[in-house]
Amino acid sequence: MRHSEIRKIAFVGDYLPRKCGIATFTHDMYESVANRYPDAECFVVPVNDRPEGYDYPPEVRFEIDEPDLESYRRAADFLNFANTDVVCLQHEYGIFGGAAGSHILGLLRDLRMPFVTTFHTVLREPNDDQRRVMTELSSLSARVVVMTERARTFLREIYEIPGAKIDLIAHGIPDTPFVDPNQYKDQFGVEGRPVALTFGLLSPNKGIEHMLRAVPEILKTFPNFAYIVLGATHPDLVRDQGERYRLSLERLARDLGIRKNVIFYNRFVELKELTEFIRAADVYVTPYLNPAQITSGTLAYSFGCGKAIVSTPYWHAEELLADGRGVLVPFADPQALAREVCALLGDDPRRAAMCKQAYRLGREMIWEHSAKQYMETFQRARLGRQDQPFKPLAVRTLAERQAELPDLRLDHLARLTDSTGMLQHATHTIPNFAEGYCTDDNSRALLLTVLLEELGQGGAKLERLATIYAAFLQAAFNPETKRFRNFLGFDRRWLEHVGSEDSHGRALWALGTCVGRSRRADLPAWAALHFEMALPAVLETTSPRTWAFGLLGIREYLGRFGGDRHATQARETLTARLIDIYDRTATPEWPWFEEILSYDTARLPQALITAGRTNGSARALEIGLQTLRWLVKVQTAPQQHFRAIGSNGFYRKGQEQARFDQQPIEACATVSACLDAYRATQDQSWLTEAQSAFEWFLGRNDLGRELYDPTTGGCCDGLQESRINQNQGAESTLAFLLSLAEMSLLESTLAAYRPAR
Repeated sequence: MRHSEIRKIAFVGDYLPRKCGIATFTHDMYESVANRYPDAECFVVPVNDRPEGYDYPPEVRFEIDEPDLESYRRAADFLNFANTDVVCLQHEYGIFGGAAGSHILGLLRDLRMPFVTTFHTVLREPNDDQRRVMTELSSLSARVVVMTERARTFLREIYEIPGAKIDLIAHGIPDTPFVDPNQYKDQFGVEGRPVALTFGLLSPNKGIEHMLRAVPEILKTFPNFAYIVLGATHPDLVRDQGERYRLSLERLARDLGIRKNVIFYNRFVELKELTEFIRAADVYVTPYLNPAQITSGTLAYSFGCGKAIVSTPYWHAEELLADGRGVLVPFADPQALAREVCALLGDDPRRAAMCKQAYRLGREMIWEHSAKQYMETFQRARLGRQDQPFKPLAVRTLAERQAELPDLRLDHLARLTDSTGMLQHATHTIPNFAEGYCTDDNSRALLLTVLLEELGQGGAKLERLATIYAAFLQAAFNPETKRFRNFLGFDRRWLEHVGSEDSHGRALWALGTCVGRSRRADLPAWAALHFEMALPAVLETTSPRTWAFGLLGIREYLGRFGGDRHATQARETLTARLIDIYDRTATPEWPWFEEILSYDTARLPQALITAGRTNGSARALEIGLQTLRWLVKVQTAPQQHFRAIGSNGFYRKGQEQARFDQQPIEACATVSACLDAYRATQDQSWLTEAQSAFEWFLGRNDLGRELYDPTTGGCCDGLQESRINQNQGAESTLAFLLSLAEMSLLESTLAAYRPAR
């Protein structure tokens, strides 16, 4: 098959002028393929991380809004209708919306042409969402491309991707002549001086502070040494922290007395200017701190330009610089950096030999060569799909449209929130000041903001709400008792010295979620401090629900700080307590933890499911799944739709089940527990049960009445025997919004499992 038979190629990924490594890579790949194969029409579909987008060049034909799942599906329609022959996708978890970047699956599942995926990150220890996305993405891709041998090994051994499907194509580099650095130093004011260079977007994981600490030692041997740090601060870091990191580096240089020897260029440079900087350097340094970096574009560029390199042993550097092609030093070791930089600067023959070897090997990495390899991969992708009939796009059925999730509206959430916190109650939609506030609701509200952040619903408004709820919990914590107070009057006076056990558990759950899942710069550190102070008290409680809430919070906390012994020990203790009360209470006819089904019931099995899943306890997982299966049956038979246990009497062993008043928190808890059961088992029936419980809000209930109010974004307070309780208070509204957020996260994660349209 001739190359000309591929008539149209779409490149999907970040794109210049967005400032990130993927954007630069996509741009360079687009140009290299378009230039080498002028008969093929090439265009770009970028992902925007801000609503206003970017001032893109003409090759950009369609833009994707990062947090909007529907935007990805519209992009698939565009690519299909444009008669695209091959799609080339640049994959990095952080550039797409949804859990672990799962929104991109919504695009790929609907494509009618083959696509090739280049993996810029391949993790050795992925979390469940990352593994699921990677596995499904690899399954959907006609071919996958990695840039290092280690990445290919990971794909085969960890993700079980067939080796025959994987192509190894080194990171492309510009084709530049081999030059004497001294010819280019004068334009940067460093003529006659030995020069080391580090470039790339600045962030704390780059380890530049360790190279700065190495400079005083280097100056003892080379007094006129110059260290150039080229690159703007990473946009995500600027958004969260401003220029704090860069300023800390400049302050460190002043404190070390090396300000005249360190030159900071605070800008994102295009390829032509970047090449000039690289040419002027005698030694290139990458003092990165994260060993799990499978690809580094800056390393590849410098190596291919023929530079002697000193680097920490992250994965790409270990492979590229092996066998004397560069020098590796331990992580965070200024003395080693100084020693090896001095050794290279003081040994001209060794440095020259290293540079020539790097330049010679780099000729196989130039973009023109990469373009040829990618075109060959595109051809293999098309050959692999030529016998597979493409499915035509179909209009969604009425049933499919009814199953779509409602739009997320935060109007009522904001209406119930003032500068103190979230008010407990409302009369219809009007906040009821007389009832004041409670920790229970503000904990749920804080947890919601983290889920919304994960959904890409961030922004100043959401950050402000999260800060209000966090400040409420901070004020609620009583340092004398190490417990949270619960009720606060509208006059800002606490109504108790110690709140309920359950409010303490819910607060701990919210704090753990902030630690484990928020990407804000400030919130996780604040939450970790309060989590640590509040954790011991949960072990002194007697409420099984408090134990369950605590376990859910500990699960989230350990997602970031898995080595915390106190949290791990608390998890084991609380898990054992729930198992113990089950063993003492359960019978074949009543497999439950207590002799009553009361409120927030599904949280008990959910806690054991999550604990068993994370700590490897088969017994905890078995009990959690068994009790949840029984609870779901109790809440769905014989009416075949979800019926929450009524709060007007609940359901005592041996007695009649109360049908009313049905509370939204029961539907919310059941949705959440069933989703965790699915994550633990991959059993699709749990998704059906979660959907059934969620549809209770939307009218699939005993009265056939919708509790969710789409005009306000609020939720009615309960389902009574003959009517809906029209008040839209905090607990009910949060129950719906939390359920919608969890269902939306599931939707984004599993978008690829939906049949192709």
